[in-house]
Amino acid sequence: MKRDSGYSTMAEQQKQEVKLWDAMKITAFVLASGLLVFTALANSVSWCVQNIWDPPGHFWQTTWLKFYYLFDGKEWTIFLLGAALVPSLAFWCFNGILMVADVTGKPAFITRYRIQLGKNDPVDTKKLRQAIYIALCNQFFISLPMLVPMFYIMKWWGNTFSKELPTFYWFLVELSIFTLIEEILFYYTHRLVHLPLLYKHIHKKHHEWTAPIGVVSVYAHPVEHILSNTLPVMTGPMIMGSHIVSIAAWFSIALLTTSISHCGYHLPFLPSPEFHDFHHLKFNQCYGVLGVLDYLHGTDTVFRQTKAFERHRVLLSLTPLSESIPDAPRRAE
Repeated sequence: MKRDSGYSTMAEQQKQEVKLWDAMKITAFVLASGLLVFTALANSVSWCVQNIWDPPGHFWQTTWLKFYYLFDGKEWTIFLLGAALVPSLAFWCFNGILMVADVTGKPAFITRYRIQLGKNDPVDTKKLRQAIYIALCNQFFISLPMLVPMFYIMKWWGNTFSKELPTFYWFLVELSIFTLIEEILFYYTHRLVHLPLLYKHIHKKHHEWTAPIGVVSVYAHPVEHILSNTLPVMTGPMIMGSHIVSIAAWFSIALLTTSISHCGYHLPFLPSPEFHDFHHLKFNQCYGVLGVLDYLHGTDTVFRQTKAFERHRVLLSLTPLSESIPDAPRRAE
């Protein structure tokens, strides 16, 4: 019996090692693919801009210096613009388009990609107004004040307001680190607020939307907004002592990706929102961002057996995945 127990333990250990190795491969693949696409696009745009507007090839550097001197190098002003205004504009412009589709059902180019068919069609305007109100409160009264201590941490590093921009390749390294830190912190704080006591008093608010929309990404209890929405995104730049341009880009990317994850539409050529949409539908699956820790902890096992998992990929055609990979017909009762 002891020998059998020993074999069982070894088998479990080997199984965990294989799972860990698979998770590392998934992480490497996701990050490498994302960075490759991002690098190709950024280099293409940069090449076009440099050749059209700035033959010497210093377009971004000269643009940054113009911006820096426009505000006389005032660090607090530059920090507010980069860490608050730019990401907020990105968030509300993107979600403004989505909210038009949610309320009016138009344009059909967006609404035909709805994930949960028949839900939010159209959205309840009373619930929408409440979501907008809470989102604005969280941004103005929580996220904005949290930038004050972050500002002094960044000043301590001494690199944030440098007149010299970081290289594009260093920004890609930072982006990878930011993403991994966000995955770790978000996964575990998210699971924390799913504990019964915390869920009842804190996280339940966010889950009022079983079929989420974009603006719901920051519709949360203040405690959750601090723990799960803000700190996982802010921690990476504070650890790395990043430049304000990198911070502005990262905050904007983070807000746009969480909006996509909550938007309720699986749109062409954008990251798949199926993973987090399934979390809102089932509550106890898919806690993370990348899905790596969900794989390691087995919190995606139900998701992997569904049609939603088959649809969890970037849509590279104009045919909605709800049509090409439809849900199985329900059995007659």
